Formats: sequence, C-alpha cells, structure tokens
Amino acid sequence: MRPFMAEVDINKAYRLLNVGGTTLVSASFDGVSDIMPATWACALDLAPTKATVVIDSSHFTRPLMEKSGYFSLQLPTAAIVKETMRLGAVSKFDMPDKVEKSGAKLFTMPGYDIPLVEGCAAWMIFKILSEPHNQNQYDLFIGECVAAWSDTRVFSNGHWHFETAPAELRTLHYVAGGHFYTIGEPLVIEGILPEED
Repeated sequence: MRPFMAEVDINKAYRLLNVGGTTLVSASFDGVSDIMPATWACALDLAPTKATVVIDSSHFTRPLMEKSGYFSLQLPTAAIVKETMRLGAVSKFDMPDKVEKSGAKLFTMPGYDIPLVEGCAAWMIFKILSEPHNQNQYDLFIGECVAAWSDTRVFSNGHWHFETAPAELRTLHYVAGGHFYTIGEPLVIEGILPEED
C-alpha cells in the first residue's frame, strides 16, 4: 500500500465519483496499457458501486478495455494537472510513448495489472458489465467496482474532506482548452436531512 492510501469500502465507493471531477481512465491487455483523461464518467449505482464512462472508439484505451474486460477510473488532483493534460493531448496511436513522456508516475496494486497514476485522490478498478448495444451505439461502458482506494488526506471513513487537505490535493474539473477548476470550499446544510454514516 502507498503512503496515505487506504482501501475504500465497496459500498461507499460511489462517493468517490460524486464530486464530478475529471477522471483518468486506464486499461491494460497483453502487456500493452494506456491512460487517458475523461470527463464523462458518472456513478450509476450504490451497492455494489457501478459507474459509466464514455470512451469513443477512436481512443487507444478502448480496445484494451474491451479485450481485458476491465478499466480504472482515477481522480487526478491539482498536483498532477500537467501530467493529466499531457495524457489527453495526444493519442497513443500517434505517440506510442505518450504515457512515459507525460511525466505521470505509475504503480499497480496486487492482483491487478492496470496502471494507476500517483497523485490522484482516488483509484477505482471496474469489471465491465457487457452491454454491446450501449458500447457500440453510444460508446458507453458500464462497470462494477471490484476495488477502490483513496488518499486518506482527502477521503476517509466514506467522506470527502478537501477543506482540511492541501490545495494541491483538490480534484480537477475540466472546462475546455486547458482550463480547469479545482473543487471549491464546502457548504454544509445541517438539520434538513437525516445524518449519514
């Protein structure tokens, strides 16, 4: 396990995607891997956690997902915004060593060969739930979370707490043309909803 990294309860893993941040999608098959940013990722179900991600057929990552049956979603932070942009600026079809040239530092977790990027706030691995019509017609993949981890400085005990973490650990929210926002300050409304655990 990496410093500040802890396993997340699968039944709370959907909360990792509730912030709506930019994600890094990675996949690996037969010794070939790729990583790309994607903003069209969304939590779909609570228990077990499921998510959707839209990956166009023109992306190098997509056939790796389809052949392996797995993908990861990771939440990059302000600390790795340049690496995130470099991973999305060019296709591995055009630059086979784009991942190496991006400056991203990679690691894997025991039992999984999918590359994960250091400096993220969260990492999730999904098994693809095959839906050929959605995948072919809409480029939409549905995955069931099989493992999840978070940086405990920003997510622990099932909750985000960016307000107590360093600014470089805030998640990225992409607009266009290299323009990002980082997640803002909390606004907590009390006394209306029942307390969550």
